[in-house]
Amino acid sequence: MSNLKSNFDPPYLTVKRAVLNALREDLEPIGDITSALVDPDKNSMLELNARLPGVLAGKLCFLETFNQIDSDIKVDFYLEDGALLDVNTKVALIEGNFGNILTAERTALNFLSHLSGIATLTYSFVLQAKKGSDKVKILDTRKTTPGLRTLEKAAVRAGRGFNHRGNLSEAILIKDNHLGGLSIEQAIETAKNNWPLKTVEVECDKLDQVIAAAKAGATVVMLDNMDIDEITFAVKQVEEINREFNNRTLVEVSGGVTLNKVTELAQAGPDFISVGAITNSAPVLDFGIDLV
Repeated sequence: MSNLKSNFDPPYLTVKRAVLNALREDLEPIGDITSALVDPDKNSMLELNARLPGVLAGKLCFLETFNQIDSDIKVDFYLEDGALLDVNTKVALIEGNFGNILTAERTALNFLSHLSGIATLTYSFVLQAKKGSDKVKILDTRKTTPGLRTLEKAAVRAGRGFNHRGNLSEAILIKDNHLGGLSIEQAIETAKNNWPLKTVEVECDKLDQVIAAAKAGATVVMLDNMDIDEITFAVKQVEEINREFNNRTLVEVSGGVTLNKVTELAQAGPDFISVGAITNSAPVLDFGIDLV
């Protein structure tokens, strides 16, 4: 088994807890009563194969699932998270007690298929965006499965995407509802005074909001559901304001981003394109575990 730690790995305790909860869901109250039919002394060797092309993610969850069921089961991965897969790519070899392997199989595959699906869809967005711009980065959002956010964001990184804020403590994102009784300028000033080292981002659905946020020194302006002409104009306005005020405000595009639109959006010149679909709408990537 490779000891190389991947740049895409989530914290181990997060993996351990997620797997423990998933196994409890599958095994309580009396365990795997079907695999109990198998000869308890039978050992087997099985191979994990990709059944569709995509990007691998979720290796640690896969390993941890087998480890929690039976630490004597040996899982030897041939590939690391982030690896590109073809149909029938051999991914790992599994050896050990056959009944225990069968008990762990579905939970392990659920993690791997879900997280690899996210990595695969992210990579598709990254490739399409690069057709429009080499500088643009694809970001995820907080539209994640409750309890699995850290794992899903690691999968986004495996797909060559980047993470937006991980939670509400990590960065400041000022939306329209936050501006009740506050101007954009006041909100940015207060945010910088209270948390001077945090990113301050302002969601804008109008061009005058973009200008106000950029002049006030927002770290990022998010262009929410703007059309291509509006995005192109907003990017140029922010560039001009940055030069005039010696600011470094960046531009993010968000809202209704699809694979069909992302190349054109990238061509408009933003620094980031955030896509909720890569975590909340990714189809699973199919894998199989077969006897060798």
